[in-house]
This record gives sequence, structure tokens and C-alpha cells, in this order.
Amino acid sequence: MSKVITIISGKGGVGKTTTAVNLGNALHIYGKDVVVVDANLTTPNVGLHLGAPMVPISLNHVLLGKAKVSDAIYEHVSGTKIIPSSLSVRELKRLDYSKLKEVGKSLRKMADYIIYDSAAGLGDEATASIEAADEIVIVTNPEIPAVTDALKTVKLAEEMGKTVRGVIITRVSGSKGEMSIESVRDMLDLPVLGVIPEDKNVRCALSNRDSLMNNYPYSRAAKAYKKIAARIANIEYVEPSLFARMFSRR
Repeated sequence: MSKVITIISGKGGVGKTTTAVNLGNALHIYGKDVVVVDANLTTPNVGLHLGAPMVPISLNHVLLGKAKVSDAIYEHVSGTKIIPSSLSVRELKRLDYSKLKEVGKSLRKMADYIIYDSAAGLGDEATASIEAADEIVIVTNPEIPAVTDALKTVKLAEEMGKTVRGVIITRVSGSKGEMSIESVRDMLDLPVLGVIPEDKNVRCALSNRDSLMNNYPYSRAAKAYKKIAARIANIEYVEPSLFARMFSRR
């Protein structure tokens, strides 16, 4: 049975799109058919992350009734399928965010997992992404402002009757100013699905317009995303062999 998972955060800049892209890619590596949808229509980034900033048919065309959902799906070199949104601001006022739910329904026939990269915050875009989801995954940094905003998002999702699967804590460096993992978990009252360490390879993959999973598969952050994907898909995570790591290009 297919599942729609919305990746959301209380504030921008915490690694939400990086998480959506790499979680989708990790699930694909496990043999799942995945479509990552850029539901952040105001400030879309999925296409930018994967080298497809401008496409002939985008999610915007689908929401405006100008194209079918299947026409807006593109396959990245990593094998992950994406539906980018347009960078144009002219169409924004005409978009009906509530149609994101219809898009999810159509995609259920085409994929095992549909991952929505939501807009940050609590606006109409974010609310529509939450409404379209079967499960919500919260992304936050281990900083008080980010976790406080994440808590507001959790409360909104719960008020909408949605299941919040857990939280992914990104850019964890272990520095003095960070909240502890336990503090984040207790403040949000959610299970921690995984912890993504601060890793320069995340920035390098973005610079290469590729997923971390495809560019640096044995990096610390990539392994962390694979562990989360295994947990979400209810399958066993297997540590890469030393032989595989030694003969990897990266």
C-alpha cells in the first residue's frame, strides 16, 4: 500500500529539502518506487538540489489543470523520481494549494512512497501539505528557536488529526550551544527517527546538483539517512562492508 509522507519544519534552513531528497533516494536504494514532490511552491528547491531548476511541465501546471500528474514526473540520474515546482512567481496567486491532496491520490497508483517537501512554517502551503499526508515527519536543528517552531508545527498537525511519525534532527555537531537529542525528543514529545551529523559532503552534493546518497553514499550523513529510510520502510539496515567502502569512488 502506498504512503504519502510530508516532510515539514517550523522554520526554513534546517535541512528539510535535503532530507526529503535523500530520504527519497535512500528508499529507492532499498527497492521502493518513490516520487519526491516539491510542495514548497513559493520557494521551491527540489529541482535546484537535483539539477532541474527549470522543467517543461511542473507541479504548477498540474495544479492549474494544464497537465496530468504523470507528465510532471522526472527521473533523476540516481533513479529517484521528482515533481519539481516552477521558479516563476507569476502563477502563485492562481494556485489552489488544496489540490496537493488530489496530486497525492493520483501518485498512489504510481509509487510506494510519495514524499512531499513542504513549505516551512504554518501558512496555507504547509497546511495543504499536511492535509495531503498519511504521516508527518518533522525536521529540525538542535537549536531552541528551530525546535520551538517545530513544536508549533507538531501541534497543528495533531489538531488536523494527522499522525506525526517522528523527528529527524539535522546538522548535529555536538557543540556546546546545541540542545541534546534527549532534550529535543522531550520538548517535541516525539520519537527521534534519526540524527544527521554535520557533514561537509551535504554541501558538496548540493554544489554538484546531486543527492548525497548518489554522490557520497558512504558519508556519515548518507548512512544516517539510509538508517532512517530502513526504519520508515520497516526493513533491516545493513552496514556497508569494508570492501564496498574501500572500493567506492567516494
